[in-house]
Amino acid sequence: MANTIDAKCRKCRRAGEKLFLKGDRCYGAKCGVVRKPSVPGVHGKKMTRGNKSEYGTQLAVKQKIKRTYGVLERQFRKHFEDVKGKKGITGDLLLQRLELRLDNVVYRMGLASSRRQARQIVSHGLVAVNGKKLNIPSYRVRVGETIGINASKKEKNYFKNLEQSIKNKKDFPSWISFDAGKLEGKITGEPKREEMGINLDAQVVVEYYSR
Repeated sequence: MANTIDAKCRKCRRAGEKLFLKGDRCYGAKCGVVRKPSVPGVHGKKMTRGNKSEYGTQLAVKQKIKRTYGVLERQFRKHFEDVKGKKGITGDLLLQRLELRLDNVVYRMGLASSRRQARQIVSHGLVAVNGKKLNIPSYRVRVGETIGINASKKEKNYFKNLEQSIKNKKDFPSWISFDAGKLEGKITGEPKREEMGINLDAQVVVEYYSR
Protein backbone atom coordinates (compact mmCIF):
# COMPACT_ATOMS: atom_id res chain seq x y z
CA MET A 1 0.00 0.00 0.00
CA ALA A 2 1.34 3.44 -0.90
CA ASN A 3 2.22 5.80 1.89
CA THR A 4 -0.38 8.45 2.57
CA ILE A 5 -0.13 11.88 4.14
CA ASP A 6 -2.95 12.61 6.54
CA ALA A 7 -4.92 15.78 7.21
CA LYS A 8 -2.49 17.13 9.82
CA CYS A 9 0.39 16.99 7.33
CA ARG A 10 -1.73 18.75 4.73
CA LYS A 11 -2.31 21.59 7.18
CA CYS A 12 1.45 22.05 7.50
CA ARG A 13 1.93 21.88 3.72
CA ARG A 14 -0.82 24.47 3.26
CA ALA A 15 0.94 26.73 5.77
CA GLY A 16 4.28 26.19 4.01
CA GLU A 17 6.05 25.21 7.23
CA LYS A 18 6.05 22.65 10.03
CA LEU A 19 3.38 23.26 12.66
CA PHE A 20 4.50 20.22 14.69
CA LEU A 21 1.05 18.65 14.86
CA LYS A 22 2.26 15.04 14.97
CA GLY A 23 4.85 15.09 17.71
CA ASP A 24 8.09 13.18 17.09
CA ARG A 25 7.15 12.31 13.50
CA CYS A 26 7.57 15.99 12.55
CA TYR A 27 11.29 15.79 13.27
CA GLY A 28 11.97 12.81 10.98
CA ALA A 29 12.04 11.90 7.30
CA LYS A 30 8.38 10.85 7.39
CA CYS A 31 7.26 14.45 7.97
CA GLY A 32 4.73 15.43 5.29
CA VAL A 33 6.43 18.78 4.67
CA VAL A 34 9.72 16.97 3.99
CA ARG A 35 8.15 14.34 1.75
CA LYS A 36 5.83 16.68 -0.16
CA PRO A 37 6.75 20.35 0.28
CA SER A 38 4.25 21.50 -2.35
CA VAL A 39 0.80 22.94 -1.64
CA PRO A 40 -1.70 20.06 -1.17
CA GLY A 41 -4.19 19.32 -3.92
CA VAL A 42 -4.23 18.13 -7.52
CA HIS A 43 -2.53 21.30 -8.76
CA GLY A 44 -0.29 21.76 -5.72
CA LYS A 45 3.01 21.29 -7.57
CA LYS A 46 2.09 24.05 -10.03
CA MET A 47 1.06 26.53 -7.37
CA THR A 48 3.43 29.11 -5.92
CA ARG A 49 3.30 30.93 -2.61
CA GLY A 50 3.35 34.37 -4.15
CA ASN A 51 2.37 37.71 -2.71
CA LYS A 52 -0.96 37.65 -0.90
CA SER A 53 -3.43 40.46 -0.46
CA GLU A 54 -3.60 42.12 2.94
CA TYR A 55 -6.68 40.08 3.76
CA GLY A 56 -5.00 36.90 2.51
CA THR A 57 -1.99 37.53 4.73
CA GLN A 58 -4.19 38.16 7.77
CA LEU A 59 -6.20 35.00 7.11
CA ALA A 60 -3.05 32.92 6.61
CA VAL A 61 -1.58 34.05 9.95
CA LYS A 62 -4.85 33.37 11.76
CA GLN A 63 -5.06 29.89 10.23
CA LYS A 64 -1.44 29.06 11.13
CA ILE A 65 -1.96 30.02 14.76
CA LYS A 66 -5.25 28.12 14.97
CA ARG A 67 -3.70 25.01 13.47
CA THR A 68 -0.60 25.20 15.63
CA TYR A 69 -2.65 25.19 18.83
CA GLY A 70 -5.33 22.90 17.40
CA VAL A 71 -8.34 25.08 18.15
CA LEU A 72 -11.49 25.58 16.11
CA GLU A 73 -12.69 28.95 14.88
CA ARG A 74 -15.30 29.33 17.60
CA GLN A 75 -12.74 28.65 20.35
CA PHE A 76 -10.16 30.86 18.70
CA ARG A 77 -12.59 33.77 18.43
CA LYS A 78 -13.58 33.31 22.07
CA HIS A 79 -9.93 33.50 23.16
CA PHE A 80 -9.57 36.66 21.08
CA GLU A 81 -12.63 38.23 22.72
CA ASP A 82 -11.21 37.30 26.15
CA VAL A 83 -8.07 39.40 25.59
CA LYS A 84 -9.47 42.18 23.39
CA GLY A 85 -9.46 45.46 25.26
CA LYS A 86 -7.00 44.34 27.93
CA LYS A 87 -3.87 46.36 28.59
CA GLY A 88 -1.01 45.32 26.32
CA ILE A 89 -0.50 44.19 22.72
CA THR A 90 -3.63 42.23 21.84
CA GLY A 91 -1.84 39.85 19.46
CA ASP A 92 0.72 38.89 22.08
CA LEU A 93 -2.00 38.55 24.72
CA LEU A 94 -3.84 36.17 22.38
CA LEU A 95 -0.75 33.96 22.04
CA GLN A 96 -0.27 34.09 25.80
CA ARG A 97 -3.87 32.96 26.31
CA LEU A 98 -3.32 30.04 23.92
CA GLU A 99 -0.09 29.10 25.70
CA LEU A 100 -1.95 28.96 29.01
CA ARG A 101 -4.56 26.51 27.76
CA LEU A 102 -4.35 23.39 29.91
CA ASP A 103 -3.71 21.13 26.90
CA ASN A 104 -0.82 23.32 25.76
CA VAL A 105 0.71 23.37 29.24
CA VAL A 106 0.55 19.55 29.36
CA TYR A 107 2.33 19.52 25.98
CA ARG A 108 4.97 22.02 27.12
CA MET A 109 5.64 19.89 30.20
CA GLY A 110 6.46 16.92 27.98
CA LEU A 111 3.54 14.79 29.12
CA ALA A 112 2.45 14.50 25.48
CA SER A 113 4.31 14.51 22.18
CA SER A 114 1.80 16.83 20.49
CA ARG A 115 -0.95 19.23 21.47
CA ARG A 116 -3.52 16.85 20.00
CA GLN A 117 -2.31 14.06 22.27
CA ALA A 118 -2.26 16.47 25.21
CA ARG A 119 -5.89 17.37 24.50
CA GLN A 120 -6.83 13.68 24.60
CA ILE A 121 -4.96 13.16 27.87
CA VAL A 122 -6.81 16.06 29.47
CA SER A 123 -10.20 15.04 28.02
CA HIS A 124 -9.78 11.51 29.39
CA GLY A 125 -9.38 12.83 32.93
CA LEU A 126 -5.71 11.98 33.34
CA VAL A 127 -4.64 15.46 34.45
CA ALA A 128 -5.11 17.30 37.72
CA VAL A 129 -4.87 21.01 38.52
CA ASN A 130 -4.01 21.75 42.14
CA GLY A 131 -4.65 18.09 42.90
CA LYS A 132 -8.16 17.99 41.41
CA LYS A 133 -9.05 16.22 38.17
CA LEU A 134 -9.82 18.61 35.34
CA ASN A 135 -10.87 17.45 31.88
CA ILE A 136 -11.33 20.77 30.08
CA PRO A 137 -8.50 21.28 27.51
CA SER A 138 -9.27 24.99 27.07
CA TYR A 139 -9.07 25.75 30.81
CA ARG A 140 -6.89 28.81 31.42
CA VAL A 141 -4.09 27.86 33.77
CA ARG A 142 -3.13 30.65 36.15
CA VAL A 143 0.12 31.67 37.79
CA GLY A 144 0.61 29.70 40.99
CA GLU A 145 -1.39 26.67 39.87
CA THR A 146 0.15 23.20 39.81
CA ILE A 147 -0.47 20.75 36.97
CA GLY A 148 0.20 17.06 37.38
CA ILE A 149 -1.14 13.58 36.79
CA ASN A 150 -4.45 12.58 38.34
CA ALA A 151 -3.44 10.51 41.39
CA SER A 152 -5.56 7.56 40.33
CA LYS A 153 -3.87 7.45 36.90
CA LYS A 154 -0.19 7.70 37.86
CA GLU A 155 0.37 3.95 37.65
CA LYS A 156 -0.54 3.80 33.98
CA ASN A 157 2.30 2.42 31.85
CA TYR A 158 2.14 5.50 29.64
CA PHE A 159 3.31 7.77 32.46
CA LYS A 160 5.82 5.27 33.82
CA ASN A 161 7.43 5.12 30.39
CA LEU A 162 7.61 8.92 30.28
CA GLU A 163 9.73 9.33 33.38
CA GLN A 164 13.14 8.89 31.78
CA SER A 165 12.43 10.99 28.69
CA ILE A 166 11.12 13.83 30.84
CA LYS A 167 14.16 13.66 33.10
CA ASN A 168 16.27 14.22 29.98
CA LYS A 169 14.10 17.07 28.73
CA LYS A 170 15.96 20.39 28.66
CA ASP A 171 13.58 22.80 26.96
CA PHE A 172 11.06 23.58 29.69
CA PRO A 173 9.70 27.12 29.34
CA SER A 174 11.01 29.47 32.02
CA TRP A 175 7.44 30.04 33.24
CA ILE A 176 7.02 26.39 34.26
CA SER A 177 8.85 24.97 37.28
CA PHE A 178 8.85 21.23 36.70
CA ASP A 179 9.43 18.42 39.21
CA ALA A 180 10.44 15.37 37.14
CA GLY A 181 10.13 13.05 40.14
CA LYS A 182 6.47 13.96 40.64
CA LEU A 183 5.72 14.62 36.94
CA GLU A 184 4.32 17.90 38.16
CA GLY A 185 4.73 21.49 37.02
CA LYS A 186 3.96 24.82 38.65
CA ILE A 187 3.17 27.96 36.68
CA THR A 188 5.57 30.60 37.98
CA GLY A 189 4.90 33.44 35.54
CA GLU A 190 3.33 34.52 32.27
CA PRO A 191 4.55 32.87 29.02
CA LYS A 192 7.30 34.80 27.27
CA ARG A 193 6.85 35.71 23.61
CA GLU A 194 10.31 34.46 22.61
CA GLU A 195 9.63 31.00 24.07
CA MET A 196 6.40 30.34 22.19
CA GLY A 197 8.04 29.30 18.94
CA ILE A 198 5.47 31.27 16.91
CA ASN A 199 7.35 33.39 14.40
CA LEU A 200 4.31 35.34 13.31
CA ASP A 201 2.92 38.79 14.00
CA ALA A 202 -0.27 37.85 15.83
CA GLN A 203 -1.33 41.48 15.76
CA VAL A 204 -2.63 40.94 12.21
CA VAL A 205 -5.31 38.71 13.76
CA VAL A 206 -6.63 41.86 15.43
CA GLU A 207 -6.76 43.52 12.03
CA TYR A 208 -8.53 40.46 10.57
CA TYR A 209 -11.31 40.55 13.16
CA SER A 210 -11.58 44.34 12.86
CA ARG A 211 -12.53 44.20 9.19
